[in-house]
Amino acid sequence: MLSAILATALVLQVPVDTARGSGRPCQVAIDNMPRATQMLSGPDTNYFGAGGVRAHCLGTGTTIAADSFAHYGAFRRMDLVGHVAIRDTGLALDANFVSYFLRDERLEAHNNVVAVNRRTGTVLRGPNLKYWRVAQGVRDTVEMYATQRPTVEYRQSTPSDSAQQEPYIIVGDRLRFKGDDRMWAGGKVTIDRSDFASRSDSMQLDQIAGFGVLVGKPSVEGRGRAGTGDSGKGYTLVGTRIELTLADREIRAVKALGRGKATGSDWTLTADTIDLHVADRVLQQTFAWGDMARPHAISALYTIQSDSLAIDSPGEVLTESRAFGKAFATAKRDSTTPANQTDWVTGDSITLRFVQDSDSVTKRPHSRLSELLARGSARALTHHQDKTETTRLGPAINYSRGQQITLTMLRDRIDHVFVIGKADGVHLEPRPAVEADSLKRAPSDTTRPARPAAPRSAPPPLPPPPPSAVP
Repeated sequence: MLSAILATALVLQVPVDTARGSGRPCQVAIDNMPRATQMLSGPDTNYFGAGGVRAHCLGTGTTIAADSFAHYGAFRRMDLVGHVAIRDTGLALDANFVSYFLRDERLEAHNNVVAVNRRTGTVLRGPNLKYWRVAQGVRDTVEMYATQRPTVEYRQSTPSDSAQQEPYIIVGDRLRFKGDDRMWAGGKVTIDRSDFASRSDSMQLDQIAGFGVLVGKPSVEGRGRAGTGDSGKGYTLVGTRIELTLADREIRAVKALGRGKATGSDWTLTADTIDLHVADRVLQQTFAWGDMARPHAISALYTIQSDSLAIDSPGEVLTESRAFGKAFATAKRDSTTPANQTDWVTGDSITLRFVQDSDSVTKRPHSRLSELLARGSARALTHHQDKTETTRLGPAINYSRGQQITLTMLRDRIDHVFVIGKADGVHLEPRPAVEADSLKRAPSDTTRPARPAAPRSAPPPLPPPPPSAVP
């Protein structure tokens, strides 16, 4: 057994030095090396060991294990081969082959690499990993780089967390880390968690700034909270670029910039910019605006369009929508309402308030319009169906104008229309239906007796002959 101290730098660093942004070489003390040898190579000495190498860094809790060991003095490189296991207060690394380059404080691990950040709980698995350690005068922040589609369980746990945090599963062709809080990914990037999923060509996360970016055909899916009644709720969002707002290791907002399109269980929203606010992993509020593509929200029974739009949906339950700037809204009684009986309202701003109801067929809860308020140069065209009246040919039609118009709903129909400020308009009642007389016959009825022909008048009498013609 060789028992010696090799004064050489290794990948590991003292945890205190890492936190302060500095590092120092680790003096490796060999605890166990059944077979060992050394060779001179010019002015340098190469060391080799096998049979199960065990070592530790003097003065720290860092441990090193491998099947065999080699140190090349000329290249200032250390190789660990076979079942490599490095344990440090900040890092746990497993691989089949590890090389450490002392000149630039770089480690390269290959074949079944598993790296665990013990401070945050993040785990990286992949075929390779490059690791640049903190070293005074060289770099002040740990960096990592992995290729060939590694998988990361991205966590941001802290020592004060009483329970383990659910990770984001991130996969990409290339992954790069800087410190514990910044990450980049490129090439068919996917992010998945029980409440969230995204797809893009590249991605950036910065926990320090509380900011994330998805570019390259990005899309985001909100899935609600697993294990609760919210798990069936969700949304999708696409755009030219998607920005994420991060706080307390959670996604708080998702914003699509350029050609934004958001889709929920029963609605679709398009706009230049769409900003979704999330709390407790559920959509709470939506904002939309744009010049090229004005916000336009569509559901089975309602539509609304304006220069800007705000939608309140606490717990992903629609309660209120507010539209500003050339606002226009339409509503139908039900899915069978013909286009010529669709109600519409326009004004400088429109507010729609909803209540929760249960579908009579599916029994699923859904939002039902209870009140609509239009302000500023308001106009409204509404249809009023009297279900007790069967002798009329359709609903009454009401057209109103004023500074403010309020429509109140009685379930699926308009109950009242209130107009305030320079009010005018017109109300049209449908014509009563005409019941046909069963005793009257149509002109085309062939059973009607023919009318007798009018008698021909006799020809006028001949005038008397002239006197000269009398004998």
